Amino acid sequence: MMRRRAFLGALISPSGAVRRGVEYLQRKQSADGGWRSETYGILRAGQSLTGLVVNALLDAGAPVGEKAFSFLAGSVGSYGDDYPCYATALTLRALARTGRGGTGELVEWLIGQQMGPGNGWRPENVAYGAWGIGGERRMAPHSGHIDISMTRHVLEALAAAGVPRDAPVMRAARVFVRRCQNPDGGFYFSTVETGANKAGGFASYGTTTADGLLCQSSIGEPCGAALGWLRAHDDLGLPGGFTGEARRRYAEGLRYYYADAVTRAFRVAGDVRRVGWRGELERAQLADGSWRNAEMLVKEDDPLIATAFAVSALG
Repeated sequence: MMRRRAFLGALISPSGAVRRGVEYLQRKQSADGGWRSETYGILRAGQSLTGLVVNALLDAGAPVGEKAFSFLAGSVGSYGDDYPCYATALTLRALARTGRGGTGELVEWLIGQQMGPGNGWRPENVAYGAWGIGGERRMAPHSGHIDISMTRHVLEALAAAGVPRDAPVMRAARVFVRRCQNPDGGFYFSTVETGANKAGGFASYGTTTADGLLCQSSIGEPCGAALGWLRAHDDLGLPGGFTGEARRRYAEGLRYYYADAVTRAFRVAGDVRRVGWRGELERAQLADGSWRNAEMLVKEDDPLIATAFAVSALG
């Protein structure tokens, strides 16, 4: 107990927002060590949310107990509908960041999920080099859903696990990442499903551009153009690039994902955000220490999701 108090007192946050957010997440941990959604049945199994929360606690410098890592043990592959690639990537990243073993199987499984040569994909295929939700291997030409967000999380995890930038999996990913970047330096979401590009068509927008920059950092690509786009479009709370009322709802729904992704993107690019986002984010914290998004389009009305993103950004 004394060690936990010492940690909480050492957190650097003028308002104590990080401390309260960490305490909220700690209270929500299940007895078996995982975190489970009380809002969405698809996230009740806990693999995706546990990986997300563990990485948020690590971002905040908070201790993570062995129960959480025991829960994540063996988190490879399909969890029904619980976003297998996302869950596996988050688990791999958490294990790699803490110097734990058991990463080899995770790396191998994620490589097997890529739309790459091993699954019959060629560079001329628009899905080449990407990742999707995962589960069954997707053989060319049937990619299913793919996007830059899922690809970013996998690439960050592979990089954290020490996969070299010149490895075949990284070289294949480079093709997809380049394909998702617009001439203005920004990124769009998916080469396959234009309806999933939340700003419309192939328009650049804030969360995808942050994701694209983080992909570039993981694979050793220059990120100056993406950083320039983010500097020009950064906002206190919402990702830029959205026009029209219907599209603005998506911007609202991505509020906390954006806070985490864009802050991380500026950091890995060796830059700092120039807008006063920190105070804006701290003022949105609720009395119980959580954050919640009033817009449910991207599941951030689940306080575990919004709080994990906010803690990561502030931490």
